[in-house]
Amino acid sequence: MDKFIVWHIEGGLGKNVAATALLGSLKEKYSDRKIVISCSYPEVFLNHPDAYRVYRIGSTQYFYDDYIKDKDTLLFRHEPYFQTNHVLKKTHLIENWCNLLGIEYTGQTPVLNFNFVQKRNSMKWQRDLPILVIQTNGGLLGAQNEYSWARDLPFSLSQQIAEKYRSTHHIIQVCKPTSLKIQGAEVLDQPLQAMDLFSLLLMSDRRILIDSCLHHAAAAMGLPSTVFWIGTSPNNFGYDLHKNISANSPTGSTKLIDSYIFDYSFDGVVHECPYFSLEEMFDLETILEEV
Repeated sequence: MDKFIVWHIEGGLGKNVAATALLGSLKEKYSDRKIVISCSYPEVFLNHPDAYRVYRIGSTQYFYDDYIKDKDTLLFRHEPYFQTNHVLKKTHLIENWCNLLGIEYTGQTPVLNFNFVQKRNSMKWQRDLPILVIQTNGGLLGAQNEYSWARDLPFSLSQQIAEKYRSTHHIIQVCKPTSLKIQGAEVLDQPLQAMDLFSLLLMSDRRILIDSCLHHAAAAMGLPSTVFWIGTSPNNFGYDLHKNISANSPTGSTKLIDSYIFDYSFDGVVHECPYFSLEEMFDLETILEEV
């Protein structure tokens, strides 16, 4: 009888990309089992050699009969975000997942496998100048807020970074339809398949990113990037490969009335913002020299 592991992974695209870091370790520990993934973004697992089957959550016809009933199956359905060391910002998301899965943490990083057609399709991103990718806004494309202070790049800072590179690079801004647009940049604000979006990084020369899916994907491809952190922490989600720039610690007395386990929510609730000016958040002169 076949033996299975069913790994259920919820959350955003970046979180799914981070999970790819552990498929190899999971297969090594349970070499006699086939790994079945049920997740929110199947496309990032489809080309992974250690994934036996991949399902989108909510599209799991006959799953119980095939993998659960009278089967030799191990089920992993954990939420690493709610582990003590994650909440206290002591350990990385991937390390917390290792602890939950019973795997040794060795600094694993994400893995993305582009098939032949996906690699070929990346050529559509070629431009006359080297490409600078700047992701100014992240999160679900359907979300209505144009700016999440907790993760997005402040628009005036984005514009200044673009001005610095305008003469040497073709700038592609990745954002949401509701986001403010960088003057003179090519804007990418419509939904794409995950691997299609990530193929943009294959053709990029420089990358200015935020805590969103592209910095996980860049780590998977070994592409050093500059990543800005505001309401989240590189201790939880960052990679040593990147140059991580964290916002200054808040000095105000903002009351976190709605904060429960975490200090700030991913979507950047307005009244939680503890900064009263952009200059308080970042030392702009220093930042522009470092980028």
